[in-house]
Amino acid sequence: MAERELGWGDDDVAVARERLGDVVAQLPETVTEVDVYGNTGFFTRGRRFAWILPDHHADGRLALWCKADRHEQQAIVARDPARYFVAPYMGRFGWVGAHLDAAHDPDWDTLAELVEQAWRSSATKAAIASFDAR
Repeated sequence: MAERELGWGDDDVAVARERLGDVVAQLPETVTEVDVYGNTGFFTRGRRFAWILPDHHADGRLALWCKADRHEQQAIVARDPARYFVAPYMGRFGWVGAHLDAAHDPDWDTLAELVEQAWRSSATKAAIASFDAR
């Protein structure tokens, strides 16, 4: 069987993990876990608020999925549909997807904001207050 051409590789996954992991490391009460499939989950209070998905269910994407509300999701996707998409399965709950491969030229500052907002939607009031006091 021929190998698929994804347009991104392990180095791209490592860059995404490092850049987004650095953002999550600044957020109180967070845990980062890499599962057996290579997906990187970001959690607070045992609840996932974002994850990096390399080739999820063979979709060919290197993507970040972030928790959001439906209005925010629709605005983000409408503003830049080349970079952002409605996350499969979780989109009906407002989750937004973002392409992380170089071909889509990720806006890492905007991605950091999306991750922080996703964390705020699941974090405790005390954790948010602690972060905001810094």
